Amino acid sequence: MGKIPNLRNVNAAQLDIPSMAKLATSGDFDHPPRILMLYGSLRERSFSRFLTEEAARILEHFGAEVRIFDPLELPMAGSVPEDHPKVRELRDLFLWSEGQVWCSPERHGAVTAVMKNQIDWVPLEQGALRPSQGRTLAVMQVCGGSQSFNVVNTLRLLGRWMRMFTIPNQSSVPMAYKEFNDAGRMRPSAYYDRVVDVMEELFKMTLLLRGRTNYLTDRYSERNEQALASINKQLKKI
Repeated sequence: MGKIPNLRNVNAAQLDIPSMAKLATSGDFDHPPRILMLYGSLRERSFSRFLTEEAARILEHFGAEVRIFDPLELPMAGSVPEDHPKVRELRDLFLWSEGQVWCSPERHGAVTAVMKNQIDWVPLEQGALRPSQGRTLAVMQVCGGSQSFNVVNTLRLLGRWMRMFTIPNQSSVPMAYKEFNDAGRMRPSAYYDRVVDVMEELFKMTLLLRGRTNYLTDRYSERNEQALASINKQLKKI
């Protein structure tokens, strides 16, 4: 194992030196950016769904291919086998996506069970694949009362745990029942303008990271672990 002066604990053979050249894109990206959207309520008049659908219209105008997952009939995590149709649909959509939008109501100061259940069904690793790693993420919430940021803060924590690139901007819509008309369309307001800002930023960041996520998520610790495992495997054969 090679050594570096002043970095005696580092395996030199597995230490990458980042450069602009290594950030060059790779792969075929003729298709529109693929955005998956999740919302956190099953109510017929769901404001988190309304906000998600409003955001989807903006993303589609920018040129994204958008899919909204319907959480209705998704069983509680761990209550059914992983080959359940709704579970397979959700996991396939995670793998399909390049970016995501998560939108939840605030209930008892936190995300809803509907929202958390969707995330809980997605493993960090699925065979050789990582369904969420490297995807961009935008977070939004709707509030029944005054403006709060409890939900978007929690969604950021979950996005980080799922190894996603969560964009800086976010949307929190207070007193959501005032912000949508009877048809479920969002009224003009500063809150609507913020949703446009968030979707614009998500779209830009998704374009920026396309073809670079494999390199950006390649980690020294994992490369080193794999190298050590390979050495130990060879030693056992001797």
